Amino acid sequence: MAIIVPFEAVRPTKNVVDRVASYPYDVVDFQEARTLVRENPSSFLHIVRAEVDLPIDVDCHDERVYRKARDNYTAFKEQGILVRDRKKCFYLYRLTMNDHVQDGIVACVPSADYERGKIKKHELTRSDKLTDRIRHFDTVNAQTGPVFLTYRARESINRLVDDIVSQSPEYDFTADDGIRHTVWIIDDDAAINALCMAFDAVDSLYIADGHHRTASAAAVAKKRGEDNPRGTGNEAYNYIMTVLFPHDQLTILAYNRVVTDLLGLNVSEFIRHVEDTFTVQQSPEPVTPGSAREFGMYMGGTWYRLQAKDLVDANNDSLVSLLDVEILERRLLSPVLGIEDLRTDERIGFVGGIKGTEELMRLVDKGAYAVAFSLYPVTTVQLMAVSDAGAVLPPKSTWFEPKLRSGLFIHEFEGI
Repeated sequence: MAIIVPFEAVRPTKNVVDRVASYPYDVVDFQEARTLVRENPSSFLHIVRAEVDLPIDVDCHDERVYRKARDNYTAFKEQGILVRDRKKCFYLYRLTMNDHVQDGIVACVPSADYERGKIKKHELTRSDKLTDRIRHFDTVNAQTGPVFLTYRARESINRLVDDIVSQSPEYDFTADDGIRHTVWIIDDDAAINALCMAFDAVDSLYIADGHHRTASAAAVAKKRGEDNPRGTGNEAYNYIMTVLFPHDQLTILAYNRVVTDLLGLNVSEFIRHVEDTFTVQQSPEPVTPGSAREFGMYMGGTWYRLQAKDLVDANNDSLVSLLDVEILERRLLSPVLGIEDLRTDERIGFVGGIKGTEELMRLVDKGAYAVAFSLYPVTTVQLMAVSDAGAVLPPKSTWFEPKLRSGLFIHEFEGI
């Protein structure tokens, strides 16, 4: 049984929503964020990347950054840019990218369900990123970005969504990247109760994107619970704001890899090592893998198509070992290029599949990297199977498109 609860979102007024909505904090780097806010004082990046409003030499983890985020958030509310709903609601968030449409229910879920494993994960978290979001949420006194969850699609929920989208939306705008964002408010008690009952039949929820946001919100809940021994468990800080999408509406793109050098090998030597576990064939055009166990490799101005050989490995028969991201790491990145830890090795970089093979070629051609690899994406079914098994995917295994925009919903840690 999946528990979802309505909440009083803090959100933008209609007249400024398209200017407030921003890329998530972890999708843009400092320079990109600084450029984006230069002519937009209403951008939510002023809150999720508050270092853009401080001197350039201030470290992004400096205490002044978190205080500035809190001050900017307060200012946005005082200026009427952000307003808190007076009734606990659900919200429906539709993302449209070309012909692709996905509909998510914006709701809170108990942090206790995450701690108990009812909300399943597939990634490990990094302590530095975790500490950053804990400090941010705690100082701002709000969860400023939703967690992207998925669940096994159910027709009963789809029918309720169809009823909601037949009504007039609260927001409907197209962002500068061409993604259309449409939001409906679900404030009718009957509709709220119907959604709660429909999710009662959902066995598990899965984190698609936002492991650090989830763990950070749960950590804040634990900390505040310890500071409030008389708490009832229903305090707002005990809930995590999420957007829940059915699994069959999600699009996962590959998370491609680039490596700075060939570990002292020349091209011929390197290819000979690769041929131990892959068939290698030159390609006259860029390689975007069309099936599992197929890979693209680009170096020295040439594309190669790799096909993983069927090698028996009695020690690796897990779900994860069968995924292309793991095959590439175990058969090539580690033994040939010496990449032992994808989480910490500075010789490897990751490129979201939305940027295509053109970005891989650009990075190699300009000399920043020696070799690039294009992969076939992990599927949503595989992601859920790995999560069900209590396993984890290699770092940077999934790139979801379209991306949620930040600033459309904020969950304050007061009242619920």
